[in-house]
Amino acid sequence: MKAVILAAGEGKRMHPLTYTRPKVMLPIANRPIMEHLMLEMKKAGIQEFVFVVGYHGEKIREHFDKGEKWDVQIDYVMQRKQLGTAHAVKLAQRFVKDKFLLANGDVLILAEDIRRLLEGDYASLCLIEEDDTSGLGVVEVERSRVKRIHEKVAVPPSNLVNAGLYLLDEDIFSAIDRTSESPRGEYELTDSLQILLDENSEITWLKLSNWIDVSYPWDLLTANELLLANGETENLGTVEENVVLKGHISIGTDTLVRSNCYLVGPIRIGENCEIGPNCYIRPGTTIGNRCHIGSAVEIKNSIVMQGTKIPHHNYIGDSVLGEECNFGAGTKIANLRLDKQEITVANVATRRRKLGAIIGDGVQTGINASINVGSLIGNHTFIGPGATVAGIVLPNSRIF
Repeated sequence: MKAVILAAGEGKRMHPLTYTRPKVMLPIANRPIMEHLMLEMKKAGIQEFVFVVGYHGEKIREHFDKGEKWDVQIDYVMQRKQLGTAHAVKLAQRFVKDKFLLANGDVLILAEDIRRLLEGDYASLCLIEEDDTSGLGVVEVERSRVKRIHEKVAVPPSNLVNAGLYLLDEDIFSAIDRTSESPRGEYELTDSLQILLDENSEITWLKLSNWIDVSYPWDLLTANELLLANGETENLGTVEENVVLKGHISIGTDTLVRSNCYLVGPIRIGENCEIGPNCYIRPGTTIGNRCHIGSAVEIKNSIVMQGTKIPHHNYIGDSVLGEECNFGAGTKIANLRLDKQEITVANVATRRRKLGAIIGDGVQTGINASINVGSLIGNHTFIGPGATVAGIVLPNSRIF
C-alpha cells in the first residue's frame, strides 16, 4: 500500500518561520515534521510514498530526494496552484491503486495508530477528541460510521475532530470530480467525502490514541517537549572534562562540548556544533547543526535551528529561533509576563504562561538587545545595540 502525504501548503499561521520553508519542514527534535510522520508510517509497514508538494517544494525534494536514506521510495507531484486538498489528492491518482493511506504532512501520529487504521475494511477517517473545537473540522458519527463532516461550525455536534489521516480507495477520485468549489475558492477533501456519505457509502472512523496538533509556532515547543521525552542518550561528538550531563542527551557527530558546561536533558544537539565553555542548557531544548552556544549562555525549552550563533551572555527561554541568526553579547529574551498571566500573540491565545519569541531566519541583534514575551520577529531583521523589541516585527526591519 502507498501513502500520499499532502505537503503543498505554506502554513501562514506559522509566520515568520514559513517565509522560507513549507510548514511540514519545520524542525521538531531536529527532524522536519514530515520526516517524523514518514518514519512512523514506515514503522507501520509503508514503503512507498507520494509527496504532493507546492510552496517551496524544493526544500522537501532536497531533504528527502528519492528516499534512499530511509530505505523507502518517494515519488513527487507538483501542485502549482493551491486549489485545495481535494485537488491535491486528485493529482496523486495515477500513483495509487485501490486502497491508499492519506495524511496531511503536518500531523504527528504514532505507528500503532497507523497499523490499526490499515487493518480496516472500509474507507476510514481518524478522529481525536478535543475540548476546544474552534477552528477545527468536527465529525458527527453514528456508532462505527461517519454520519456528517462539519467545517468550523458555531455549535459543533460533537467534540470529535478530523485528525488529517485517512484510509481511502478509488471511490474518492470520482467524488472529487463532482466536488464544487468552496466559498474560499478551493476544492475541499471533506466536501468530497461528504458526497460519498450522502450516497450512502460506508466510511468508518478510528479514534487515535496519540495526536499532536501543530497549528501555531508555539505549538512546536509543546511537540518538541513530547518527542524529546522519549529520546535516547547518544554521544557522537567530543565532550571535554568537567562537563555535567544529566538525563537523556543526544550529541551529534563532530560536535564539541567544552569544559564546565551543564546540560540537563532531554536535549538534542546536532552535528558540527560548538557548545560552551561555561554554558547552561536546560530540558526541552533542541539545537540544530552548525550552531554555536557560547560562554555564560542559558537556553531553556527552545528550538534553535541550524547555523544560529548565541555566543556571549545570552538568555533564551521558550523560544523558536530560525536558521543563521546571530545574537550579540547580552541579548536576552523574556519569557514570562510580570503579572504571570497567559501570553497572547496577535490576538491569539497561546495557552502558555511562558513564551519567549518566534524569530525568523537571518535575524541579527546588537549587544544588550532585549526581546519581550510573545514577540514575532521577521526574517533578516536587524536589532541594534540596547534596543527593546516587542510585538510583531516585519521582515527586513531595522530597529535602533
